[in-house]
This record gives sequence, structure tokens and C-alpha cells, in this order.
Amino acid sequence: MIFDKIHQFNFPTTIRFGAGVIKELPAYLKANGLSRPLLVTDPTVATLPFFSGIVADLKAQGFSVVVFSDIHKNPVKSDVYKGTEVWDEEGRDVVIGIGGGAALDVARAIVLRVNHREDLFKYDDLIGGDVYVTNEVPYFITVPTTSGTGSEVGRSAIISDDETHQKKILFSPKLMAKIVFADPLLTMDLPPHITAATGMDALTHNMEAFLAKNYHPMCDGIALEGIHLIKGALETATHRPDVESRSKMLMASMMGAIAFQKGLGVVHSLAHPLSSLLDTHHGLANAVNIPYGMAFNIAGFEDKFKRIAKVLELKEENGAAVVNYLFELNSSLGIPHHLRDIGVGMEHIETLADLAFADFAHPNNPKPVSREDFKALYLEAL
Repeated sequence: MIFDKIHQFNFPTTIRFGAGVIKELPAYLKANGLSRPLLVTDPTVATLPFFSGIVADLKAQGFSVVVFSDIHKNPVKSDVYKGTEVWDEEGRDVVIGIGGGAALDVARAIVLRVNHREDLFKYDDLIGGDVYVTNEVPYFITVPTTSGTGSEVGRSAIISDDETHQKKILFSPKLMAKIVFADPLLTMDLPPHITAATGMDALTHNMEAFLAKNYHPMCDGIALEGIHLIKGALETATHRPDVESRSKMLMASMMGAIAFQKGLGVVHSLAHPLSSLLDTHHGLANAVNIPYGMAFNIAGFEDKFKRIAKVLELKEENGAAVVNYLFELNSSLGIPHHLRDIGVGMEHIETLADLAFADFAHPNNPKPVSREDFKALYLEAL
């Protein structure tokens, strides 16, 4: 069995992957002369038994452990500033991000801020701020506990402005983790609704990366295999989780994050404002919007949708079949088909359309998306 052993991948981040691999963390820290970890996680993960086990294991082996978990589920700049204050006050020597996308984004942003103390959004990649990421950064390790964003293998953090709710991207190759400990056992106890939402996030990453307009056949191949893994695993991981389905989802999540360096698209630009304005879970926002966004993209890109349909092993190899598959998958996962079912009202549509049009993801969509297109898509999904 491929999932009953630990594997190592270097892509280029070193990834230790397999059931039980988290047990290697203390020895790795010792081997690299690290003794004072700052564990960055979210308030929910901080209460879970597996997290308490990681902390206890580290303390039992002589490490000075400090936990920072005071973060929002859609992270904001003030979260990063608070975490950096803890780093300063506690004299840490390594940041370990443990959790889903929110925790890993905050952890990565803290890694940036430790030695880059100007306003955090000076480093926003969308305005060329990556050129200011010139200093060294602390040692950084990631431990994913969901199969969604794939942030553990990323080079960027998405952080919102506390006031305007606009999302910013902090990016630099310096922000890649030194090593990832990807242990599917840490995802086994995720509740079904979180498994479903984060899994749909991973599927959205892979689908949008494959469709994105930039030329990157390596990312295309990774994205298609990611879609294939999710197709065979997401429903099982949600309703009847086992190590194999959780392993496939964790791998597909990382593959999506690798693939979307090619770009994302309309679905993410529809989803981001729901998170920043209404605090909607990012994966859930993607899940509800993906059928509508994919339908928008079919015309002119029929051949790409045919390839997606083939990977999904659909009877009809066309875009309409892919969209129908997405609606059916959402139904099987208990995810609603309409935005009104997740708290969106008519009163939100104009603001959402403004935020979506200003979002950074849709310029890489295979076709242009206007503000009126976004408004129409929100109304269709409402």
C-alpha cells in the first residue's frame, strides 16, 4: 500500500508525507539547533487533542514552547502584529505554523514581519512590494491540518485589511517553509462540513489553475492529477474517512497550491469578498460559487473542459457535464447551491461586485470578467 509508509518529496520544499510523520518534528528541531518554537495556530485547533499532543511531545523533550492562536478565521493585519509581539516578547527561534490556511497565512506573515517592520502592506505583491522583502527571515516549518488551501507549500500569505476588508498578498520565495510535515492522521478528526468545504477549496485551486490563461504545462499536469485524486477521495473523506482518502486529499491540496502559481480565476474573485465582507469560510465560498464560475468559463475553452471531464470520468465529456458534476458533488457533501443559504442578501450584491472586480485573482481567468459579469454571477448564484 502506497499510504502505509512515509515518503519524502522535494518540490522544491522538502515534504515529509505520511501517517505518523509528525513524530519526526522534535528530532528535526534538535538536528537544526532549534529549541524555542512559536507554534502559530487557530483558536479551534489549539483546543484539539492532537495539538495538545504535539505541544506535550515537544515539552517532554526539553523544548520551550509558546503558542499563539489569537487569529481570525479570515486573517487580518492586526493578527500578524499581535503574533510578532509574542515572538519579540518570548524570544523565539523558529515559527511552526500548524493548521489550515488561516493559521499558515498568519504564521508566514509573522515570519515576514520579524525582520521587516514597516507597514505590513508595504510588502503587498500586488503593488510590487515583494522587492522590499530583502532581509533574512526566521526558520519556518509548516504542519497542515486540513486539505484545502495547500498553504504549507506556498510562498505567499493572504491577509485582509482590518478596515477595508480588502485582501493583500504578501509574497516572496523567502517565505517558503524549510520543511513540511504532512501527516494525514492530523486531518482524520475534521468534522464533515470542514472536510467538505476545504476539499472543495482544493478542487477549486486545481480546476482554476488548469484553466488559468498563463502558459505552464507543468502546473497543468499537476492540476489534472490533483482533480483526479479529489474525485476519488473527497466524498469518502467527508462521510467515511480512512487513511487512504485523507492521504489523497492532503496530497491533492498541496498539488493545487503548487499548480495555482500559474494563476486562479473568477471563482476565487467571487469567493474572496464573501470571506472579507461576511466572514464566510473560504472553502465554502468557493464551493458554492464554483459551478457558476465554471459555467461562465466554458465558451471558448471547450477543449479544456473536455480534458477535465475525462479526468472526472464523466459520461459526457463537455463543460455542461463538469458543471452538473460540481452541483451533484456539492449536494453529496451537504453544501448548498445558493448564496442565500450562506447569508448573502440582495443588499450585499453591489458591494460584493465592487470587491470582486478589485480582487487579484480574476486577471488570470481564461477570459476577462467585468464588474457587471460579477454582479450577474452573484445574482445567478443568489
